Amino acid sequence: MGEEGSAKPRRSRKQRLKERETAPEETNAAPAVLIADATLARASIDGRIEQPRFNYLSDAKIEVLKAKSFELLERHGVFVNHEAAVAALAKAGAKVDTDGLRVRFPAELVREALAAVPKEITLYSKTGAHDLRLPRADGTFHMRTGTGGHGFIDPATGTHRKLTLDDAAAIARLGDRLPEVGFIAHPFVNGVPEITSDIHSFAAVAGNSEKHNWIQPYTDVNVEYLIKLAGIAAGGEANLRARPTASCIACSFTPLELKQMDVEAIIQAAKAGLPIHACALPTAGGTAPITMGATVLMAAAEILAIVTLGHVIQPATPVIATPLIFALDVRTGRSLQSSAEALSGISMAVQLMKHGFGLMTHAYGSGSDTPDPDGQSQAERALICNQVALSGADVLGGVGQLECATVFSPTQAVMDNELGAIMRTYLSTPEVDDETIAWSDMLEVALSGHFLANEHTLRHCRSNLDPGVYLRLARDAYEDAGRPSAQDNARELACKIIAEPPADGAPGEDALREMAEIVVAADRHILGNA
Repeated sequence: MGEEGSAKPRRSRKQRLKERETAPEETNAAPAVLIADATLARASIDGRIEQPRFNYLSDAKIEVLKAKSFELLERHGVFVNHEAAVAALAKAGAKVDTDGLRVRFPAELVREALAAVPKEITLYSKTGAHDLRLPRADGTFHMRTGTGGHGFIDPATGTHRKLTLDDAAAIARLGDRLPEVGFIAHPFVNGVPEITSDIHSFAAVAGNSEKHNWIQPYTDVNVEYLIKLAGIAAGGEANLRARPTASCIACSFTPLELKQMDVEAIIQAAKAGLPIHACALPTAGGTAPITMGATVLMAAAEILAIVTLGHVIQPATPVIATPLIFALDVRTGRSLQSSAEALSGISMAVQLMKHGFGLMTHAYGSGSDTPDPDGQSQAERALICNQVALSGADVLGGVGQLECATVFSPTQAVMDNELGAIMRTYLSTPEVDDETIAWSDMLEVALSGHFLANEHTLRHCRSNLDPGVYLRLARDAYEDAGRPSAQDNARELACKIIAEPPADGAPGEDALREMAEIVVAADRHILGNA
């Protein structure tokens, strides 16, 4: 029996009800606090447009998690598997254990890094046609395609297969023409050497897109070649440094470890001037404690370690906090990204990183645990998009991904593009003034009148969102059209886009030849040393 049970005698139900009735009014305040912690609130971030926000975390809870993050880094620290990085951190004031791996970060050093990290950046496209400002001026978000998936659902046949190099190029062409997709990540491709799959895949994506690209290295040796490819796609190393058309992910290895490969990615990306997506991938109940508060705390500490290392290597390195929170299905042992628990964890992590530490923030805003773009998929990604967007994320990742980020579906990507447009419209807080409330027209409306042909209606009707693939057909038109679904429309559009050549502004033939030479050289060097 716990301490509380042993200290107090058990009361009858009648006694408890009586106490509740006669208790002072202030004892009933607890539910109101809970409501305040999880309500929609208008928020103005750095003077930008006000948006509705959802908050699990009150200011007090954010302060608790911030303090614990600093304490965890100072008392436990992070294992850093990279001698040069450990030496640089030690020189900056971090304490290194005798094993040469565990690094304890003084709170002052972490705060110094947080103060120095840029609070806004531009993710550049190759021609400037699709440059992305973070945070977005309208207070909403950008989207990106899913990354790392090794499976592909053919939009023409609906069949699943291993993802190929041609599929990676198709993803790039698709992402370039979906207006809500801000930048494009490369998947895992089959049919090429596994150890250099990232190099082959990134070349295919960067070579077929005008938009910004996301680098995800698979080994430390590969990082150099990936950055070379990004430089060629950008029109040269100097162009890449002046206008970074690629950014790089660096992941912690939960719990509280940074691998050699990811540290090398941090070092080389920082020196090349590329923004870094500081990613934590904890699974609650597996690599992190099962409670979401603890999982979010661990993710925060790992991300702050990356922010601090980037600052030590190259002060003012742009870093985007990227908490990708998973939850363990305790029955099967699988990681889930769209369960109710994962949903709350992602939302909390975004709130902590964005509003607690003031970092630009990127998280899953799309995705599903189901293998196909079915009804479950639409429901799960609608929930995650709504929750994470309302939490204030600057980037919603995962467009097109299924089966917990292991499969890419072009049909699903088109549906996600539609959902993103709806969500951004939904987040745009309506203005309230004499014009928007049609005040003069309201005063003059006649008996049995209407506003269909009203001048006010004509002025504003084009501001309404016009869906691309979602249905708004009346029954007769729906039946006459053969009862199509939104998914049918999305599949048709995906096939049409994929059949088109790369969009204007993608690298030209000379750059593609040079990129192909880099891929061959990488294979020769890396596979020869493997």
